[in-house]
Amino acid sequence: MNQKMTRQKKLTDFVTFLSKQPNGFTYRDEKQAPPKARALQTLSCKYVNCQECPLAKQGRKQVVFGNGNSNALLMFVGEGPGKDEDEQGVPFIGRAGQLLTKIIEAMGLKREEVYISNVVKCRPPENRAPLPIESNTCKDLLLLKEIDIIKPQIICTLGATATQALLGEDTKLGKTRGIFTSFKGILVLPTYHPAYLLRNPAEKKTVWEDMKKIMEKLKEMGPK
Repeated sequence: MNQKMTRQKKLTDFVTFLSKQPNGFTYRDEKQAPPKARALQTLSCKYVNCQECPLAKQGRKQVVFGNGNSNALLMFVGEGPGKDEDEQGVPFIGRAGQLLTKIIEAMGLKREEVYISNVVKCRPPENRAPLPIESNTCKDLLLLKEIDIIKPQIICTLGATATQALLGEDTKLGKTRGIFTSFKGILVLPTYHPAYLLRNPAEKKTVWEDMKKIMEKLKEMGPK
C-alpha cells in the first residue's frame, strides 16, 4: 500500500470513528491531548473497524472502546458491551452501567475520574458470554494495551469473564472475590458484575464491602 492510500485509509477510519461517537463527544487534537489520552486515542482509531475476531461479523453496530480518565488510579473491567452500549458507543451506560455509576459515586469518586472498559469491545449476540477466541483476541489487541497505557494502581474486575481474562481461565470468582492479587504489578480485586447485582440485590452489600477495600487501599497508596 503506497503512502497516499495509507493516508486515505487513516482518514476514512478516523471519520468513521468520529461518526460513531455519542452526542457531546469532543475531539481534541492529538498534539494537544495529554500523552496517555493521545495513546488511547491512537489505539482506538486503529481498531475502529476491527475485524480480528468473530464478533465483528455477528451483528455489532460499533466497537465500544474504554472510556474515562487516562490517568485513573482505579480501572473497572467488565465482560462486554450490551445493547445500549452497542447503540451509543460508551461502556456501562445501560441499567448495569447506571448501577456502576452509583457505586463509583458512593465511593466518593466521579465516573470521569476512573477508567471503565470491557474484555471484549463488541457486543456478543444476545449478550452471551464471549467465547475464548473472542476474549483472548480482544484482550491482546486492546485491553492489555489500555492497561499498559493507563497504569492504574488498582483494577476492579467485574464478573467471572473479566477476572479470568486477567488472572487465568481457571480462576473461580467465588474463591477470588474481594481478595487482592497482582497482575503485571497492578493490584486486582475481583467482584460481582453490576448485572449480577440487578438479579441478586442482596449481594450489593457484598460488593460494597469490596469497594471499601479498594477505597482503603487507594488511600494507603496515595497519588501516583
